[in-house]
Amino acid sequence: MVRSTGSTLSFRPKPGSIPESPGVYRFRDTHGRVIYVGKAKSLRQRLNSYFADFSALHPRTQSMLTTAADVDWTVVGTEVEALQLEYSWIKEFDPRFNVKYRDDKSYPYLAVTMGDDFPRVQVMRGAKRKGTRYFGPYSHAWAIRETVDLLLRVFPVRTCSAGVFKRAGQIGRPCLLGYIDKCSAPCVGRVTPDEHRDLAEDFCDFMAGNTTRFIRRLEKEMREAAAEQEYERAARLRDDIQALQRALEKQAVVLGEGTDADVIALAEDPLEAAVQVFYVRGGRIRGQRGWVVDKVEETTPGELVEQFLLQMYGEASPDSLPREVLVPHLPPDAEAVAELLTEQRRSRVEVRVPQRGDKKSLMETVERNAKESLAQHKIRRASDLTTRSKALQEIADALDLDQAPLRVECYDVSHLQGENVVASMVVFEDGLARKSEYRRFAVKTKEGDVASIHEVIMRRFRRYLEERSATGELAPDDDAGAGPIDPETGKPRKFAYPPNLVVVDGAGPQAAAAQRALDELGIDDVAVCGLAKRLEEVWLPGDDQPVIMPRSSEGLYLLQRVRDEAHRFAITYHRSKRSKTVKESALDGVPGLGPARRQALLKHFGSVKKLREATADEICAVPGIGPSIAEVIVSTLKGESP
Repeated sequence: MVRSTGSTLSFRPKPGSIPESPGVYRFRDTHGRVIYVGKAKSLRQRLNSYFADFSALHPRTQSMLTTAADVDWTVVGTEVEALQLEYSWIKEFDPRFNVKYRDDKSYPYLAVTMGDDFPRVQVMRGAKRKGTRYFGPYSHAWAIRETVDLLLRVFPVRTCSAGVFKRAGQIGRPCLLGYIDKCSAPCVGRVTPDEHRDLAEDFCDFMAGNTTRFIRRLEKEMREAAAEQEYERAARLRDDIQALQRALEKQAVVLGEGTDADVIALAEDPLEAAVQVFYVRGGRIRGQRGWVVDKVEETTPGELVEQFLLQMYGEASPDSLPREVLVPHLPPDAEAVAELLTEQRRSRVEVRVPQRGDKKSLMETVERNAKESLAQHKIRRASDLTTRSKALQEIADALDLDQAPLRVECYDVSHLQGENVVASMVVFEDGLARKSEYRRFAVKTKEGDVASIHEVIMRRFRRYLEERSATGELAPDDDAGAGPIDPETGKPRKFAYPPNLVVVDGAGPQAAAAQRALDELGIDDVAVCGLAKRLEEVWLPGDDQPVIMPRSSEGLYLLQRVRDEAHRFAITYHRSKRSKTVKESALDGVPGLGPARRQALLKHFGSVKKLREATADEICAVPGIGPSIAEVIVSTLKGESP
């Protein structure tokens, strides 16, 4: 091991002192705590990249380096050894700047306590115990209980607690399950410990995917019983077969029989990522599980996958690893990862990206689950009152505001090569979306995003000033009935409430344009900032450098969520306008057909395709369309149709 010490960035190792060999390195803070662990094929090349140009580094990497006071490294022989050492160090030191995956909820498992003298089948959550076989995880505990209830008919394994088991042995009478043949009742000696363990082993084999041999064995026994005219036993075996088949039906067949694979998909944004895994055994989905992670460092999708594989399989038992791991992106050291998993499983493990067929389709399904998981995680995080309050206060502190911005408005511009330019305004109050107060703008200027932001801010706040002037700034309960509430409708006036903070999607130029619009209107009590997508930097008008909020900041998370919602709302409006323009353009060549008639036709038929299929008489049914125009429409559209 080699060590280099110092303070701030003066701890940079001396030129030539870092070996070019593969290895693992650690950054430590002033107290000696490990804050980041990484691996590299070439230690010299990787570590030099941290010190080459500090200003060009990602803000999160800059934060790590300014926190660090020391770096050391260990040389290893192979990339596989580097992976192993990196995993063991991350587990040992729990560095704050490394990615950490955590369950997005508590998942139940079907567990068989094979370490007990009389193995028990039960639902388990939390940390795994030594000597217990686990199957799943499942999305709901009731799904496990339904499966167990079906299988106990064929594999009557004990399911009772230790207290119930002991009590039954003391009184010499089994529980209800023992009387209805859903437990072999080892508590009262109906079966020997070895016979009961064999039942538990068969139960585990069936759950592990070895289903065919049990069904074939029961079918053979059923035919033999029927041939010997033991019809009651044959009927019992028939019912056992049906129970096994119903248990299998609850597990969807997605791939070929004999396929053992873990299918992993990823959904991410600049701050967080969600991972979903489907466990496929014997071609059937046997379980599903999800994780979320805060991206505390700059990482590529492939690096996220690699870190996930190490954490997921780091201490997995050999029999729990699949033959195939399907991933959305290959890790940077895919061969080394596959070799490491192969050593752990003691047989070949393949790590690859599915390109076509059923495996590709299943990957897309898992990816949809990952996106939904990320969305649900954001909703849960945003709905917490304490978290929202903390986020608003962090924004106020970072932007030097007098008070927390209880009302935040965010603006985004959307267009396609300068055409159909639109903008959105979304409103968050107390950290929650107020969708009833969202607004959309058809932008008139064609001079770029900065000019568009200026126009939209001018229009929004000019309306605010007009409504404030119309109400005379009277209180809502004034006798004149003025104020932000419209006395005729009882609803808030569209632009009656000013925000505490205006957020624009963009960097310094966009923020400056918004501030210029407010200055021109004489509004000086509304704060402005911009949020740039690429590095999640917060820009204040007129500042040369951005405000870098801490990566773990709830305030940054809220600003990002507000910005993403404005982007979604703008994109939706832009697509609708573009679709409408495309539809109307198909009717531009029809003589005598003006905008009003075009809209009436599209409203009546719903699409140009259906209008093209209509007869002249059907077109005449549209108000304002006469027989002569109808004939012209038919002849024109028929001539254009392919």
